[in-house]
Amino acid sequence: MFFHLLKKLIKFINQPVYINASIPPYLSIADLFCLTRKPREWLRGGVRFKTIGTVLSIFLFFNCSTFKTVSREQLNSLDIPERFEIKGVPFFEQEAYQCGPAVLAMALVWSGVRVMPDTVAPEVFTPSLKGSLQSAVIGAARRHGRVAYPISEMESMLKELASGHPVIVLQNLALSWIPKWHYSLAVGYDRTDNLIILHSGKTERKLLPFSVFERTWRRSKYWGLVVLPPDVLPATAEEGEYVSSIAGLERAQRWNDALAAYITALNKWPENYVAHIGMGNCYYYLGDLNAAEVVFRGIIFRFPNKGAGFNNLAQVLLEQGKYNEAFDTIQAAIRIDGAAVEQYQQTLEEIQIKRNR
Repeated sequence: MFFHLLKKLIKFINQPVYINASIPPYLSIADLFCLTRKPREWLRGGVRFKTIGTVLSIFLFFNCSTFKTVSREQLNSLDIPERFEIKGVPFFEQEAYQCGPAVLAMALVWSGVRVMPDTVAPEVFTPSLKGSLQSAVIGAARRHGRVAYPISEMESMLKELASGHPVIVLQNLALSWIPKWHYSLAVGYDRTDNLIILHSGKTERKLLPFSVFERTWRRSKYWGLVVLPPDVLPATAEEGEYVSSIAGLERAQRWNDALAAYITALNKWPENYVAHIGMGNCYYYLGDLNAAEVVFRGIIFRFPNKGAGFNNLAQVLLEQGKYNEAFDTIQAAIRIDGAAVEQYQQTLEEIQIKRNR
């Protein structure tokens, strides 16, 4: 009985309230409490009214006790336009429990992939959970040939938006201990009025104060995602994180897209060893052994103290019928990188079998 009443109370404190024009009309009672810090009374249509009592105040207090706002100094320190909104981002109205498919479809269509929410829903929606896991959203983006790059702080999100990249964000619209998870797509911001612009639920261009948005986003540990074509680098890309994101395309066997993304990475970080290996692997799995050979020869020249390049080149040479050179190359890999000798030994055995025929 108590739990049932508690659920009703939480639903009440998170329902939208309609107040005067100075505060957007979609804020929940909990949001208003955190914004005003006046748990006993608020303005509604210009008329004061009392809260439902001490119990509600206690729940609201614990809902907001760790509330943290984005400071004006933080926002002003960013070298981005004062306000920016990405034009042409499609909007799909969310069906019940379908915020994940709807938001992912918006991001994918913006990036150039033709999909609809109902076509991506089977890839991300889990009926038993009545929602979509973050891992499913990431995996689906990769299966459609897009780099899914994580975002985990307000500054990074704003920089991506200022660069014209929509950001998928996961919010908790209820309490931290009884969550109501919800995906939205951030499409713009206004630092003058402290607003984030979202495609969210059934609302296109939902305007939300930075402080309220941060409170709901923080509960997901600032989980965010940009979904980009493989030839577009995130504005906040970090070398290791971006290359790891490309590896997900390989796992999805999107070889052409992974290849394009590795080339994008190497244009930015030409000495990244993993990206060179990834590019060679993509050519190999695409069946272009000549291109793979060129890449792997470049790797062993550039990185002579790393065994993986020698091993992969030996595999390519083996499949080209160059058995003697393949044998010498895998022997070099074993000498250089003893830690991976078991893997290299398998390549060596394959070469010896072919040589002895």
